Amino acid sequence: MRVCGRRGIFRNIYALVLLGLFALCVYKIGRNDEWREAHKKLIGNLKLRSRGSNSNNNNNGNEGAVNREEFANSQMGYVFPDSKLEEGARLQLFDWHNHTQEALDKARTGPGEQGLPHYLPADLEDKREELFQTNGFNALLSDYIPLDRALPDIRHPKCALKRYSERLPTVSVVIPFFEEHWTTLLRTVVSVLHRSPPEVLRQIILVDDGSSMKDFLQSPLETWLKRYVPKAMVVRLPYRKGLIVARQEGAKKAKGDVIVVLDSHCEVMTNWLPPLLDPILNNHRTVVCPLIDVINQATFAYTAQDHGGRGAFDWRLFYKRLSLRPNEQKNLPEPFPNPVMNGGLFAISRDFFWELGGYDEGLAIWGGEQYNLSFKVWMCGGRMLDAPCSRVGHIFRHAPKGRPSVKGDFLSKNYKRVAVVWMGEYAEALYRKNPRLRDVDAGDVSKEIAIRDKLQCKSFKWFLEEVAPDLSKMYPPVEPPDYANGTIKSAAAPSLCLDNGSKENGEIIMYGCHGGGTQYFSLCWRKTIRIDSEQFCWQVPRSIGQPVTTSHCQINNTPVSQMWRYDPVTQQIQSNGAKGWCVEARTEERKVAMTLCDAMKKEQKWIFSNINFRLIEEHYPPFL
Repeated sequence: MRVCGRRGIFRNIYALVLLGLFALCVYKIGRNDEWREAHKKLIGNLKLRSRGSNSNNNNNGNEGAVNREEFANSQMGYVFPDSKLEEGARLQLFDWHNHTQEALDKARTGPGEQGLPHYLPADLEDKREELFQTNGFNALLSDYIPLDRALPDIRHPKCALKRYSERLPTVSVVIPFFEEHWTTLLRTVVSVLHRSPPEVLRQIILVDDGSSMKDFLQSPLETWLKRYVPKAMVVRLPYRKGLIVARQEGAKKAKGDVIVVLDSHCEVMTNWLPPLLDPILNNHRTVVCPLIDVINQATFAYTAQDHGGRGAFDWRLFYKRLSLRPNEQKNLPEPFPNPVMNGGLFAISRDFFWELGGYDEGLAIWGGEQYNLSFKVWMCGGRMLDAPCSRVGHIFRHAPKGRPSVKGDFLSKNYKRVAVVWMGEYAEALYRKNPRLRDVDAGDVSKEIAIRDKLQCKSFKWFLEEVAPDLSKMYPPVEPPDYANGTIKSAAAPSLCLDNGSKENGEIIMYGCHGGGTQYFSLCWRKTIRIDSEQFCWQVPRSIGQPVTTSHCQINNTPVSQMWRYDPVTQQIQSNGAKGWCVEARTEERKVAMTLCDAMKKEQKWIFSNINFRLIEEHYPPFL
């Protein structure tokens, strides 16, 4: 009995050694499917014994009933369901560029080709303006530009040399649309079709979010797709449910391993898919976003936004960007971790998307979904990257006129749901910035909380410390006190106050004091003067005598042209960069301008509602 027992042990060890050597051999060959099938076959040929369950723990010698398929899968790890690729498979590297098509594209000329701006004749101006108002961009010009126009290769130079796994997970591209213009929608589809490897592109899923105003989005669209894009399908929602629900419904129809979400007015760059898919092949709990370039809404010029920044937010949940860290900058164009996605364009494993519960179904229309998904990904076992070698152009349009309005403050409800479920005690920072949000009804969030608990997601404190450690430095949950804030009244005309004129990117004017949001300013701890939204700051003009304007606050390396100081003694507001320039009232014109400082001029005296005298004395040198 003892000899037989030893033989059994040696036989099992021998079988395991053979199994390991065989797996290593095929692993090195790199043929993932062949290895998987051979591995299953070998396991099936092994005599697997089960140990008896008696209290003496003796081997009873009975053959164990083993489900070979389940056992093989348990040994293989995650396998992408459509392509049957194994996560982390070490495959040969391959150049996915379509060099023939790229050469043909470089030779093309015509309206919009090479991403160059184009202009319509003056006699089409009335029609152009009509369609511009309806769509929020120059839709008439879009009709003059080829659907498959050539784009400039504005990627990082190293991207042209990059190689990716010779086999990649399959893709279902989901494109929601609502009253989209005909040619911009088709150009999105055509660019995806022409610039995606056919063996990787499984489906293009268009989701109509209840469009009813444009006939060409009905049966003509389906006829066109059936003829030219057989891989495409249209999912129709009975009425407008919003961007979030539309994406979710499209994801339900996806058959590919990976869901790629795009907007309906995009154009993808050459070789855009492999950089998104390669990191997901290595780790299926990875979400990858392309860099988003700008398609000019008036001229359709295609221009680069930059080579990357990290998504973030302030405590009003306005989307912000953080600079790349030194090692990320050094390693460009390698993918880098991104705390928060921009929102509309990303790739995610289909299984991981549903493991996370998809989007929060309680989010309405649009807004907040990028925070919901980003927090879920990072806090619940995943990661998110930006891939600089994947670039997608996007039309940043104006709000179209004449479309059905959405009733109710859905955005506040969306933000409240994100705060309640994912932000924990840090939700208080949101309520301090927007007290009204505290009383907003978030609705039933039990499903999201159940997902959070089931996945044992980490805390928001962990997210801030580990994923975005510099976010709290740039946007503190509790900001240092302002040097001064409130309304700014003119000493020369006490009934007039400074006002941003309801324009977030225009001139500062003088207007009758009313104390509303357009007249609330803060000289904050960054030494910038912000308007109430905190997105726009006062900007010093380039020459004396010119008006003070507002522009986007530049948080990273704030320029001196956005830095100011206030002297409570002389009551002057002076530029911190252009020394000797002060804000002066032009009361008759109800405007302000930068002029040479003169402490005796009443027109240069301004009175803040609230002044922190001690703070100004501590942090500002004596006024010049």
